[in-house]
Amino acid sequence: MPIHDWTKVRAGTFHHFHLTWISRICAILNDGLLPEGYYALAEQRTGVPEPDVLALQLESTSGESSGNSGIAVADHPPQVAFTTTKEIDHYARRANRIVIYHRDGDIVALIEIVSPGNKSSRNAIRSFIEKLTDIIEQGKNLLVIDLFPPSSRDPQGIHKAVWDEIEVEPFELPPNKRLTLASYRAGEQTTAYVQPVAVGEPLPDMPLFLNSEHYVSLPLEKTYQNAWAELPLPYRRKLESAIDQ
Repeated sequence: MPIHDWTKVRAGTFHHFHLTWISRICAILNDGLLPEGYYALAEQRTGVPEPDVLALQLESTSGESSGNSGIAVADHPPQVAFTTTKEIDHYARRANRIVIYHRDGDIVALIEIVSPGNKSSRNAIRSFIEKLTDIIEQGKNLLVIDLFPPSSRDPQGIHKAVWDEIEVEPFELPPNKRLTLASYRAGEQTTAYVQPVAVGEPLPDMPLFLNSEHYVSLPLEKTYQNAWAELPLPYRRKLESAIDQ
């Protein structure tokens, strides 16, 4: 199924789809995709503005336990268009920060699906970028899904805006792929795995990191299709006709 042009409908319509997609992502993570000892929750309070999906590790379970712990990066590096790494000073911004841990377990990863409101003003995007950067600097792994084209406030997409807070370096989205998927493996060395995509293309799987050595491959296309099937028919017809034009 192709990615649809969500600029063709109101923000409220995407919000409805957004909520359904979050639910489908959580369901597939909790239905055996996450290794034993990990689980996913939607929209939980973490000490930073609420993410869409949290992947949590039970306190009694070690991230390096025997058995299935995810895909090993060393054996199967994620296949994306762009990869970049930067050493992070995780202590630089901690002097004035209180870290709040989730009562049910340790937070190991977060997923954010970008909404139109995140780019609606300078203040909105500034707050959103600070939120994403703060997650990375706390040492939490992060997957960002942005199905909206760049605005004047993020002219090369959401990844460039986030990475400029960490390390300013050249990055340009391909002219024919203006949407962004970006997975960040946090740690002393933070690595960004970036895959540009376009309206009309299927969504690729993306890595969701659980620790510095292991990830799960999140089936974005499958979960997108499942959420799409629950969107009211008039909106599906409108978005499908926009692709056909």
